[in-house]
Amino acid sequence: MVLGCLIANWQRLPAGAPSRLGVVTSGRIGCAVVRNRARRLLRETFRLHQCDLAAPVDLVLVARPSIVGKGFAAVEKDFLTTLRRARLLKPVGEGVQ
Repeated sequence: MVLGCLIANWQRLPAGAPSRLGVVTSGRIGCAVVRNRARRLLRETFRLHQCDLAAPVDLVLVARPSIVGKGFAAVEKDFLTTLRRARLLKPVGEGVQ
């Protein structure tokens, strides 16, 4: 699924398995500093929201060139919108005490 600054590919895993993340940044994005920043942004977004996943998944995120210059909030918005459209997130209010 392509949306905003990332492309998401996933495979659902059996219940009880841990979710895993893979991040791909190509040289088209920019120099090593830019690619590393993109990877850090995507990994941190996943880390903060992995508990919101409805079921365990293997998730591969591919950074698109539009990620260059984006802040954390913009990347997080694209990430959450992508997961919502893919129906990978828990319904709103589930699990809240």
